[in-house]
Amino acid sequence: MRITLIILFSILISSGINAQEILTLEEAISVALHNNSTFLKSSAQIDGYESGVQEAYGNFLPTLGVGASWDWSRSDVEGVGTIIINGVPIPRIGTTTTSRSYRGFVYSDWTLFDGLANISALSKSQNDLESAEFTLERVKQDIVFQTMSLYYSIMYNQRLLEVKQDNLKWNEKNLETIKERNRLGAATLADVYQQEVAKGNAELELIRTENDLQTAKKDLLFYLGIDVLQDFEFSDSLSSAEREILESTLQQSYRDISELVDNALNERLDYKSAVLNYESSRDGVNIAEGGHWPSLTASGSYSLYTDNLSNIDQSNTLGLGLNLNFPLFLGWSVNNRVQLAEVQAKVTEIELNDLERDIKRQIKTNFLDLQAAQKALVVSEKNIAAARENLKIEEEKYALGSGKLLDVLIVNSRYTDALTSLLNSQFAYIVLSQQLRYYLGVLDYKIYEQQ
Repeated sequence: MRITLIILFSILISSGINAQEILTLEEAISVALHNNSTFLKSSAQIDGYESGVQEAYGNFLPTLGVGASWDWSRSDVEGVGTIIINGVPIPRIGTTTTSRSYRGFVYSDWTLFDGLANISALSKSQNDLESAEFTLERVKQDIVFQTMSLYYSIMYNQRLLEVKQDNLKWNEKNLETIKERNRLGAATLADVYQQEVAKGNAELELIRTENDLQTAKKDLLFYLGIDVLQDFEFSDSLSSAEREILESTLQQSYRDISELVDNALNERLDYKSAVLNYESSRDGVNIAEGGHWPSLTASGSYSLYTDNLSNIDQSNTLGLGLNLNFPLFLGWSVNNRVQLAEVQAKVTEIELNDLERDIKRQIKTNFLDLQAAQKALVVSEKNIAAARENLKIEEEKYALGSGKLLDVLIVNSRYTDALTSLLNSQFAYIVLSQQLRYYLGVLDYKIYEQQ
């Protein structure tokens, strides 16, 4: 299903057909989990960390190599002067000599002890890999929450647009009614002008909301990696999960902040990654301190030597050896590496502590905001009923001639504000609920990967 969706969106983006296809929230998240540049970069780095673990394991194994050499030389000596043999002078004769040598060899080195640096290097590479994997998982949660927030902004503006459209229709209808009343002498010309101003303001609010909606759509498409010039429709109906959020209460879902923080420290993938980064930095200190220890290396070689390939085994040599190296003074280079590693460890420890404090701050702030949003939701729902009833009363009073148009317009404005406030409260509560799950580290992204 997931692959089908990606293929579908690729076709839509490349060909531009079916521009009015409805892009659901689930489909948008699925696309973001494949196209988001941050995710692609984090995913590509995993291979590098896996290679680092493989290299660290290689430090425990002996090295092995083979080689061969061939040498050829020629020496020319010219004859100069004569030599006397039995009283007979004989001219010297020049000579030319050539030589060839062939050699093949196998060699191996094995580090038996290096101050435990190889063990620390393996631990560091494993921690780095696991930390990168946690970071990648957290990036996925980031993408899910960001996509949700951008999509909810579209849903909010679409619903708000309906409110503004209804408000404009009411003002247009009311303007027609007042003009007719003015024609019959039951309303003043001032009422007509006043209602025309109200209608113009309603049109302006509608235009602003339409612009906000288009901006929200473009923001989402840009985040998804889709051409912002493409035209998609978006759902404005709440899912069963979102309706369940609106119907739930904080007491049903969560208990207290202390428990939330404890759960977050156990679940937050970025916190787990930070813990592993700190452990990795401590391994870096151990690696640097290994320079103070002696090193022990075993070596072995076997070579064949001859001046004729036909008897290659004419001469062979087998060599074994142990090399113990104890550094006495290296110009404080080891001390410098240890100091730098300890500084890096201190930095990662500070970052870990900062993240823990930030998690507590995020959760406490979000929890309080969620409590306020829940109260605002309840108040907004009550205000709707009161504002609707007041509007009905003022309309009837004005129709009977016992009320003022200004009062009707004020009450209608309050009714429109109440509807807007309800939408604000609903989507604020949904976003804050999802944000709390994100801060707790329990926002599930796997369900969208499987679609």
